[in-house]
Amino acid sequence: MAQSVLDTMPAAATGTVLITDPLNFWGGKRVKPRTEKNAEPVFEPATGRVLCQMVPCGSEEVDEAIKSAHTAYLQWRKMAGMERARVMLEAARIIRERREKIAKLEVINNGKSITEALVDIDVSWQCIEYYAGIAGTLAGQHIQLPGGTFAYTRREPLGVCVGIGAWNYPFQVASFKSAPALACGNSMVFKPSPMTPVTAVILAEIYKEAGVPDGLFCVVQGGADTGTLLCHHPGAAKVSFTGSVPTGKKVMEMSAKGVKHVTLELGGKSPLLIFKDCELENAVKGALMANFLTQGQVCCNGTRVYVQREILPQFLEEVVKRTKAIPLGDPLLDGTRMGALISKPQLDKVLGYVSQAKKEGAKVLCGGEPFVPSDPKLKGGYFMSPCVLDNCRDDMTCVKEEIFGPVMSVLPFDTEEEVMARANNSTFGLASGVFTRDISRAHRVAENLEAGTCFINNYNISPVEVPFGGYKMSGFGRENGQVTIEYYSQLKTVVVEMGDVESLF
Repeated sequence: MAQSVLDTMPAAATGTVLITDPLNFWGGKRVKPRTEKNAEPVFEPATGRVLCQMVPCGSEEVDEAIKSAHTAYLQWRKMAGMERARVMLEAARIIRERREKIAKLEVINNGKSITEALVDIDVSWQCIEYYAGIAGTLAGQHIQLPGGTFAYTRREPLGVCVGIGAWNYPFQVASFKSAPALACGNSMVFKPSPMTPVTAVILAEIYKEAGVPDGLFCVVQGGADTGTLLCHHPGAAKVSFTGSVPTGKKVMEMSAKGVKHVTLELGGKSPLLIFKDCELENAVKGALMANFLTQGQVCCNGTRVYVQREILPQFLEEVVKRTKAIPLGDPLLDGTRMGALISKPQLDKVLGYVSQAKKEGAKVLCGGEPFVPSDPKLKGGYFMSPCVLDNCRDDMTCVKEEIFGPVMSVLPFDTEEEVMARANNSTFGLASGVFTRDISRAHRVAENLEAGTCFINNYNISPVEVPFGGYKMSGFGRENGQVTIEYYSQLKTVVVEMGDVESLF
């Protein structure tokens, strides 16, 4: 059934797709909602038209999905790591084979450019491939104790893991959460964002086709109420959430009632430090990559751009020239580099931040306005021109709060010591970056920036081999890299006595 949706993708164009297939998945198949009430329209960002209806799952449906996942887990956990790896490698191969179709569907639901979506899908299969490679290496330790007695540790799965995804990288986040979970022997019930419900179910079908037990990767649709049911469910062992800080706090609070494992990948307001000795061309390109991917809707974006005063005029001139040249429009066209924001409320919110910045004294050097493409079918889309703000201060709303849109705030600085204090003066700590030719400074700055990631002479480069996660209010736990295995498994100690028991009684 879903394959039919993917099969229409080669001929699909913006504004032509309508999705009617059920979007829930458990027990190895798509599942129709029990009731159509409370259905919410899902919009195509590039046109503003309704793409499909999202019907939230209630308690009975969540219960069914968790039970289905638990049944699959009991079978999957008994398989050898190499057996799990073979299935995961097959899933990665299928995604690779269908990358263009999946990317196109992602664009239609999310609004980002096809160029970016293709990269997202490639990173998704690479993530599954990477954790397939780790699945067969999971092992414990042997510890020799006195008198021939010994102990060993076993790395065991947690059980049913809940994944709650974000709308900016729908398919990729589903892959990032499911791949390490499955490699460790867990199952997963995944809830996509209600704004992007379409591609997670495609991943579920691909896992099924690759040979996972029915129910190993389930998809339940819904918003906050469904998320609450998942966090409170006694059958869930872990919750991994990607989203905002306020929602992350609620997820943590609800999960705490059942003492569940939690991973939180939350928001950011990351600093990008550009020193006068940098390679300016690279710094400009880095600042653009740090601010305008996925229409600026990226949690780790370097949206506080601190530029050493001596090179500020040259930097601004070049960054504004390139920002003005970014091709906006139909996200399915190869030449487009910026598509539509996710929704009308999000567009209005971002434009509101620009308006507030102007009131507080910032100067708009370019963009920051609604954009209406020339193509008539895009007239109702959620487009805005990418914006560069000058004259910014650390106490401005646009510098303190996560905007989640294509808005770059530029601030001057004089000394390394001063800019370090300003960069770290934030409740967030997701990412950071520095551009300099001075190798000592680069590593010194990286050491002292309070963030989970620091990019040196680049930005927003996140290979699946490298851990990703935050400091401070940007969350805890990690995704990607070897370390993530520790967040999807638990350690059991087994002590073996080889002699007689020495008793005090």
